[in-house]
Amino acid sequence: MTDTMATEPTEESGVEIAENSAPDVLWLVKVLHSSETELCRLQDGVEVATDDLVIIPTKYGKDFGRVLGTVNPESASTWDTIRQIQRVATEADHLRYEENSRRADEALGICRDKVRQHELDMTLVSAHFMLEEPKILFFFTADGRVDFRDLVKDLVSVFRMRVELRQIGVRDESRVLGGLGVCGRVLCCHGLTDKLKPVSIKMAKVQNLSLNSIKISGPCGRLLCCLAYEHEFYRDTRKSLPAEGHRLSYDGTVFRITEVNILSRQIRLLGDDGRYLVLPTCRFSYDAGTQRWKVLDELPCETPA
Repeated sequence: MTDTMATEPTEESGVEIAENSAPDVLWLVKVLHSSETELCRLQDGVEVATDDLVIIPTKYGKDFGRVLGTVNPESASTWDTIRQIQRVATEADHLRYEENSRRADEALGICRDKVRQHELDMTLVSAHFMLEEPKILFFFTADGRVDFRDLVKDLVSVFRMRVELRQIGVRDESRVLGGLGVCGRVLCCHGLTDKLKPVSIKMAKVQNLSLNSIKISGPCGRLLCCLAYEHEFYRDTRKSLPAEGHRLSYDGTVFRITEVNILSRQIRLLGDDGRYLVLPTCRFSYDAGTQRWKVLDELPCETPA
């Protein structure tokens, strides 16, 4: 959910939406400040290469972006909008961006003081001056809606320009600020893509991961986005194997499956007679006639190393 308060009617100033027809070459561009990605086409006469810094229109206005590379035209259907890369950033653009970054740090401190004065229950995330228009954005998080009309009036009197406050979620906060995940790598939402799939606790269960919220949550406090990466593999593989807790007869006794390890391709069983077995998954077969699983006496495939 995003709330916006501006000193004038909200417009996507400077935003030019490209035509629906996609060209042969489409480019993926990452907006430097928000880490959002945009699918773009080249404006006539513009040439770019991977890692070039360019100027593109965004939903907030014209901004700096880094070219990540080309995109297969067939993937364009998954995007709502195709924007235009207007030009490669000039030296003057670089200088202005650096100056705006320094001003943003100072503006963030001023806004935090104002938030405390107004006793608002909100946490500021970042401040950002737009590149080609007198406008400053403040991103913040809050548990609910915040009435910041008086705050905006104070900020306008200080900065003498258009002011917008944008409420973002905790996942968006991680995307904007960046950081390291429990894996030691840059957060996926910041360094990989902002178009991540929804995740659920069921994904952790399917992958036999610990359900300890600390171990499967990111710095944002939400479930790790990477839980979705291997979910389909685990889900589809489990369909061809017996479930944990299933009971079957083998070698004169009844065994209960205690663990199905997808990666090692091994299944652990505990027998009613106290025996403990570890068998490769290739020895398990489903009998459609009896609608039960059974253990084969001979290996139909190689045992994993």
